[in-house]
Amino acid sequence: MRTIAIVNQKGGCGKTTISINLASALAEVGQKTLLVDMDPQSHCAVGLAVPEEQIEQSIYDVLISKSRNEPIKLTEILWQISDRLELAPASIDLSAFEQQMAGISECEGCLKNVLFEIKGEYDYAIIDCPPAVSLLTFNALRAATEVIVPVETGYFALHGLSKQLETLNILCERSSRQVDVRVLASMYDIRTKMAREVLAELRKHFADKMFGAIVNFNTKIKEAASFGQPISEFDSSSRGQRDFRLLAEEVVDSEAKQQRRQIVNSLTDQLESISATADELLQVAKPAIKAVQTPEVEKLKPADTDVKLMEYYGVNQINGAVVFVTLYPRAKSVQIASDFNNWQPEKTPMQKVDAKGVWQTKLNLPAGKYRYRLVVDGQWQQDPYNELTELNPFGEFNSAIEVK
Repeated sequence: MRTIAIVNQKGGCGKTTISINLASALAEVGQKTLLVDMDPQSHCAVGLAVPEEQIEQSIYDVLISKSRNEPIKLTEILWQISDRLELAPASIDLSAFEQQMAGISECEGCLKNVLFEIKGEYDYAIIDCPPAVSLLTFNALRAATEVIVPVETGYFALHGLSKQLETLNILCERSSRQVDVRVLASMYDIRTKMAREVLAELRKHFADKMFGAIVNFNTKIKEAASFGQPISEFDSSSRGQRDFRLLAEEVVDSEAKQQRRQIVNSLTDQLESISATADELLQVAKPAIKAVQTPEVEKLKPADTDVKLMEYYGVNQINGAVVFVTLYPRAKSVQIASDFNNWQPEKTPMQKVDAKGVWQTKLNLPAGKYRYRLVVDGQWQQDPYNELTELNPFGEFNSAIEVK
């Protein structure tokens, strides 16, 4: 189970909104998701229309139950929001958590122990943290494998973010945890020069530690919260829903990329071992003979293998042609919209080449730089397997390729 804490000690940056809608979007893409509210304000319950007066027990009761020798299981307090989304609600009682746990050993690991008991039942756990450095925040970090820091693209964003990252570093050191921290631009208004400049600075400073997806300023998201619904239910065709769908897909895809990287590293290590053994055998068997490489038969180096494996999906230049390869197991159609086809996706359909959902097309393109987006069952999105991107006028990202 991947456990993601949404952390920022600054209030008003959209932590709860992101927690609710990311959890809902993950559930929408087929991931069994648990949303854990660690904020005493209990806004997750409000944002999902869970009546406060009907919450008899909250995450607070579960966290302190073992210290009272009256253990309560997490499953006893959960609210089912949808088929794949459940909520562990908070209550104002959480504000007394630190006082109640004073003097109790391992009080910073309460949430970690609670989530450990149900780790096989969920794909993701999203933790909405309070806007303060407290024992509740320590508990979230001890339990988390990843941290998302939402940053409002306003005037104080960069200064506040540097302070937040310093605090996170201290908290992680104290908790003896190494977690993957990534930055998410939120409440982005492309119409303002300030927002565009702040976003550019964020991308310049944090590069690969920043999500490609952006949560744009959108009134529909606020309206959805006022009706106690995630944006996916309130308006499934809104820009806000598209933003969180892209974020969820990027979160899921990051795990796949990590797994591929581990596979590549493992294969590279094996190839290096095999190569070293082969060289030794060649020297022993025929010390006077030099190995000759020909254009037809070249020695495959581990580094070459690493590159080939990493570039299997995405876009590559092979024998003068540009080859696009992507993976969408459930898609019925995948097309490419680009400046090379005047952004008309119907002109460049991709072909499904196997039962696993691999789609491919091969094009002959003149030298130059091109921008493109994939159109999957009518939904426009950036290529998840191409890290080269450019911001487009709509506040989203086009994938890019330079043909040589």
